[in-house]
Amino acid sequence: MPTDLKKMYRTIMDDHFPPRMEISFVDGKNRQTLVYDKVTWVIEGVEKGLRYGENPGQEAALYRLVNGNLVLGQVANIQPGNYLASDVELLQSGKHPGKTNITDADNSLNILRYFTDRPTVVIVKHNNPCGVARADSLADAYHKANLADRVAAFGGCIACNRPVDMATAEAICRQYAEVIVAPEFEEGVLDLFGRKKNLRVMRIGNIERLQGFVGKTFVDLKSLVDGGIIAQWSFVPVTRGKSDLVLAECDYKGKRYRVSRAPTVQEVDDLLFGWFVEAGVTSNSVIYVKDQVTVGIGTGEQDRVGVAEIARDKAYRKLADRYCFEAHGIAYNDMKDADKKAELDARVAKEKGGLIGAAMVSDAFFPFRDGVEVGIREGVRAVIQPGGSENDYQVIEACNEADVAMVFTGQRSFKH
Repeated sequence: MPTDLKKMYRTIMDDHFPPRMEISFVDGKNRQTLVYDKVTWVIEGVEKGLRYGENPGQEAALYRLVNGNLVLGQVANIQPGNYLASDVELLQSGKHPGKTNITDADNSLNILRYFTDRPTVVIVKHNNPCGVARADSLADAYHKANLADRVAAFGGCIACNRPVDMATAEAICRQYAEVIVAPEFEEGVLDLFGRKKNLRVMRIGNIERLQGFVGKTFVDLKSLVDGGIIAQWSFVPVTRGKSDLVLAECDYKGKRYRVSRAPTVQEVDDLLFGWFVEAGVTSNSVIYVKDQVTVGIGTGEQDRVGVAEIARDKAYRKLADRYCFEAHGIAYNDMKDADKKAELDARVAKEKGGLIGAAMVSDAFFPFRDGVEVGIREGVRAVIQPGGSENDYQVIEACNEADVAMVFTGQRSFKH
């Protein structure tokens, strides 16, 4: 075991990955090759690539696609030169970025590309969103995204789809963040960020053209423990607007089941917002959304009832922490006054963790009605899910009994 545990996180590794990588897809005499160049940065006179991989001690390298034109069947790979996280411009680093900094930024953009019409902030921690919000100003969007899960946002990656102004920068500087990603930074912002020496400030001009990345595919490579590789096309949501939503219905034993209430305009907005966020959440997942802000995000659980409950429980905990911080300036877990804590608990319980009127989003179908009933008991008013379970009729009945709207996407949104 290292004698200085902190030192291993500060160490910049020398890696042995070559400056160029090529991946070829060969079918007889037909060869299609994707060409990648290694990414490095010069920081304080030192040229280095990634600090390390997922953990200190793991060599790692970042490559950007510079050449090649891969077409398999009717699907084409995204063209070289359309750079986002693979070619970030480091305006401030303090220390070289590691693999997790890049992948957190990348998943932020994976979500952010669906939100171009209004200021939106995505905060990612451990490659999962912990807070996502849209608002009329960037500062308000950041405030809502941060308070959606203030605890998890500590040390996270903050991605903005608008240039960072002073109001937003000042709010960011009151918290601890690892990475800030934006298309630009207004005058004086970089000086303010300069006081946070270890904050990695990344400028990605293409954020302003994120709409062009909607629907685009790339070859997603998954490495196996024995060195094998699974190649798949990246996930592309087909449900991207109100007209793509299908009111839940199914046939079971000769009977037609159909949800009795269509979602309202506001519910549709929250359902679509949540479905886009869902594309960046590790499955098995359920999330809750209200007024264009994530309320509770459950990730990576093995059963759907369990993840619905985790997302619910997180909504309660995060709201209690928010109210405690707003009223007393401390975290809920640091509150020692039992009476004040009881007041907070009562307020959160009355509001059911902020879930009353929320939308419930599931990346896969509910195998039984007990999953959706977790949200229904908390007051959710609309549900979006792929559909396709043999027991869809049970879920439809549960929604109709509670006058809850439900729509199907017809497409699963797993992310492993």
